[in-house]
Order: sequence, then C-alpha cells, then structure tokens
Amino acid sequence: MEIILSIWEFFQTNILTQPAFFVGILVFIGYLLLKKPIYEAYAGFVKATVGYMILNVGSSGLVSTFRPILAGLNQRFNLSAAVIDPYFGQSAAMAALESMGRTTSLVMVGLLVAFLLNILLVALRKITKLRTVFITGHIMVQQSATGLWMIVFCFPALQDLTAVILLGILLGLYWSVSSNLTVEATQDLTDGGGFAIGHQQMFGVWFVSKLAPKLGKNSKKLEDVKLPGFLSIFNDNVVATGTLMIIFFGIIIALLGPDLMAELDSSSTSMNFVFYIITTAFEFAVYLTILQLGVRMFVAELTESFTGISERLLPGSMPAVDCAATYGFGNPNAVTLGFIFGALGQFLAIIGLIVFQSPVLIITGFVPVFFDNATFAVFANHKGGVKAAAILTFVSGILQVLGGAVCASMFQTAQYGGWHGNFDMDTIWLIGGAAMKYLSWGGYALCIIVLLLIPQLQYRKNKENYFLIAEDYEAYKEKVGKQS
Repeated sequence: MEIILSIWEFFQTNILTQPAFFVGILVFIGYLLLKKPIYEAYAGFVKATVGYMILNVGSSGLVSTFRPILAGLNQRFNLSAAVIDPYFGQSAAMAALESMGRTTSLVMVGLLVAFLLNILLVALRKITKLRTVFITGHIMVQQSATGLWMIVFCFPALQDLTAVILLGILLGLYWSVSSNLTVEATQDLTDGGGFAIGHQQMFGVWFVSKLAPKLGKNSKKLEDVKLPGFLSIFNDNVVATGTLMIIFFGIIIALLGPDLMAELDSSSTSMNFVFYIITTAFEFAVYLTILQLGVRMFVAELTESFTGISERLLPGSMPAVDCAATYGFGNPNAVTLGFIFGALGQFLAIIGLIVFQSPVLIITGFVPVFFDNATFAVFANHKGGVKAAAILTFVSGILQVLGGAVCASMFQTAQYGGWHGNFDMDTIWLIGGAAMKYLSWGGYALCIIVLLLIPQLQYRKNKENYFLIAEDYEAYKEKVGKQS
C-alpha cells in the first residue's frame, strides 16, 4: 500500500499538478502510439512542455500586473471582504476544512478518485456519451479543495473515506460532463482543433455558444470591423490592447494616486508616474502576446499527438485543456474586449453590494474577471459578433460577483477570505451546493442524476454526428455540408 501511495504522490506532485509536464508526457505517449520515431516524440514533448510553460509565463504576468491595482482599489476604498479568485478560494476551503479537523491531504485523494472516474467514463463512452479527458492539473486541485469543503459543509457527519468518495464521484462527473459540453463549440471555433475546454467556465462556454447567435443577429464580428483612416491602426491587436489598457489602467491608477501605488508596487517610484501607467498597460499587451505564442506551440503538438491516444487507448476521446488555448483562434481583440466588459460588470455589481449594504462584500479577483470573460468573448464574437461578446461578458461579470457573494455567505468561506469565483462555481456549483444543503442526500442524488442525463440529452439531439465531430472534424464538415 505504501508503494502505491508513494507512486501516486510522485505522480500528483510532479505530473498531475504540473500541467506543462502532463501535456508534454501525453504528447510523447501519443506520438509513440502513432509509431513516430522516438526522436520525433521527444521533440514533440519539448515543444508541448515549453509551449505550456510559455502560456504559464503569460498567465502569471497578467495576474501579477493587475494584482497591485486590485489591492490599491481595496485599500483606497477601505474594502475588506471575500476575494473571488480560485487561489483565494482554495486557501479559504483549506482553512475551513482544517477548522473542522479534516486533513487537507483528502483533497488530493478525492482528485485521484475523480480523475480515474473521468477516464472510466470516457472509456465507456458508448454508454456514457462522454468524450473528454480533463487534464488541467492546477484547476483540478483548486476545484477539489472547494468541492471537498462543500461536501463536508453539507454533510458534516461523514467519515473521511465516505466524503472523499462522494467528492470523487461528483467532481469526476462534473469534469467529464462540463468539458464534454464544450466539444461542439470549441471544434467550431478552432476548425477542428481537437481539444475541448477543461477549466472553470465550461457550462458558461455552452451558455455563451447558445445565446450569442440570438443576441448578435446582424452584428459584425471584430474581424469584420474595418476602422477608417488613422483608426485602422487599432485593427492590430497589440496596438488596440496597449491603447485600451492605457485608458483602463490610467483611469484606475490615477484615482489611486502615486503615493498609494508606491506602497503597493516599488517599481512605480523608479519612473515618472505617467510612464509607469504606460509601462503597466504595455506589460499587459506583452504578457497577452506571450500567452498566445505558448498556446500556438502546445496546441499544435497536442492536437496531432492525441490522435494516437484516441485511436489506441481511449477511442473517440479528446483532451480538455486550459481555456487560454482558445485565445489563438478568432480575433485577438476579443480577449481584451471580454476583459474590459467583464470588469465593468463586476465593478457595477460591487457598487450594488455596497449601496444595498450586502452582508458579504466581494473583491474582484483577476483570474475570473480575465480568463472567464476573455474566453466568453472569444466564443461569443465567433458566434454572434461584437454585440454578443460585450453583452454576455458584462452580464457574466455581474453574475460572478453576485453569485460569489451568495456562495461565500451560504458556504461560510467569507470568514476565511475568499471564494472560488469563476463562472461555473458562482452558478452551477451554487445551485448544486444549495440542493445538497437544503435537500440533503436527495440534493446530492439530484446533482448526480442531472450530470448523468446531460450527455444523454446531448447525444439524442445529434445522434448521427455526435461522435464524428470529435473523431474526424473534416469528415463531419463534409457530411454536414452535403446534408445542407
């Protein structure tokens, strides 16, 4: 037993929770299963791993750029409340578990159960109708922590083993079902990119892909908007992002003032304040460009190599990866548009909480406001144009704050400083958690039944092409073209 636990600990520490190596090893195995020479498999491993590392550099840079500004807003306006951010949410969940005498090592055991169930459900795809393997390791850890707290909070009398099993079943089904919901929309966006979304807003992506065409009738897509005269420089996403961020950051940082920013970010004292604002804005554009470069590197390798895994080990399956993988598709300015309108929605909702004296105040976290809403904007612009992207990300920002406030209050994590904050956790998990809290075991059973039914309903709507769209997108397009 100790040997098995040691192997699992090595795997979860060095591979499962390190998505760059997880993706790289999958690429390596995929190429070997395709009977590629080992040196080609090695080259694929290097490019995929480095590509994901580049993506992480871009993601971390975006977070570090915006975090001092958020801290400044909280300090300037004397806000003290729950932060809606997965890292704060994970920390709050861990603290809450420890307060009840639960060891936080249960989080990783629950993750293992959920991951194995995900693989089993995909292996039984003819019965389950599930096609996606969730492989975004750091997201899995965050959701496992929050999910375990919700289980323990709703059923405090449970023994550790039972709690872990219940978490594994619920979380494994959520990963399988929610990522499976994104297959059609992601294949359409990427023109058969061969991956789905495995992040924190998969139900949100499905909602956006359904609502965007209805909201965006006769609305132009960003790529179709041709600006006249000197405005044409903004057709370049780097110019557009840099300029918009000068305005966006400029207004916020100017409100905070040089003295406060000097306390929060020592680099602001080494240059003129105006140039500090410009530098901060341009860093945002730099990190976004880096992120997109990493996406192009690892997605290209993963898409080609995963066919080996799909053909030999898990037929008809596809990997569910970080939502940032979609930023290399569609119009790059959609990412910036989604961030800005999502932030405006969040700020408006926070003002509403203050005005109406909410018992729980919410502080914006960068991860939800950027990654959720940038992703929604990419899909919404593709399906419904600029209008749909603006409306849906603005509404998403409002829902993130209001849902986060309800969750932090209902599940009592506000006292520990945070809530998970991403779209699914503020909507779908809120509904599921409320069902378990108020309906007890009936609520848990209802969650499981609904999750099992969703892929069956998806399949019934499109029996003829349901698996084909994941297995062979070119054949799918040809077939659909002939039918139309």
